[in-house]
Amino acid sequence: MAAKDTLASLGLENLRVAKLVFGMNLSLDGYVDHEEFAPGPALFRHWIEHVRGLTGSVYGRRMYEIMSYFDEDHPEWTPELHEFAAAWRNQPKWVVSRSLNSVGPNATLIADDVEAAIGGLKRELAGEISVSGPELAQNLTGLIDEYRLYLHPVVLGRGKPFFAGPRPRLRLVASDLMDEDTMRLTYVPA
Repeated sequence: MAAKDTLASLGLENLRVAKLVFGMNLSLDGYVDHEEFAPGPALFRHWIEHVRGLTGSVYGRRMYEIMSYFDEDHPEWTPELHEFAAAWRNQPKWVVSRSLNSVGPNATLIADDVEAAIGGLKRELAGEISVSGPELAQNLTGLIDEYRLYLHPVVLGRGKPFFAGPRPRLRLVASDLMDEDTMRLTYVPA
């Protein structure tokens, strides 16, 4: 019996649940840094397609401020950067912050009751919602369905750790070579 038929037989055919995924580029020693290393062409193409396919993204304040760079075109951009920016601008964004008073286009500010707000998004939407920012991911640990670690062959020795705090026990479900030197490890809570 197909999953759709199973849901219908239970009276749950209209049930929609989005998957919350935390994934970022990180060094071999576990740090995220957007200035020390960058994805190569194949991995950047992956990120363009990934963003294009998202239902939306949840950002912490710092990550949102970094990513809002893509709200406006820049003359020095390559065609790939323009393509990424277009995909990023088209997706809904939810920004978790108590210090921001407003957010940019296609974005909604979440200042209070973050877990309830994000849990509501999971129940109301279908597809995949990206979580961006290690501290935000730490605060949403009980809601995250999947962790994607994009390991680059770089050792930083310092920075913001991918796992900003305690996390559930994890189980490896996939490993994929993303380009000539970047491996994606996919984990789900065990």
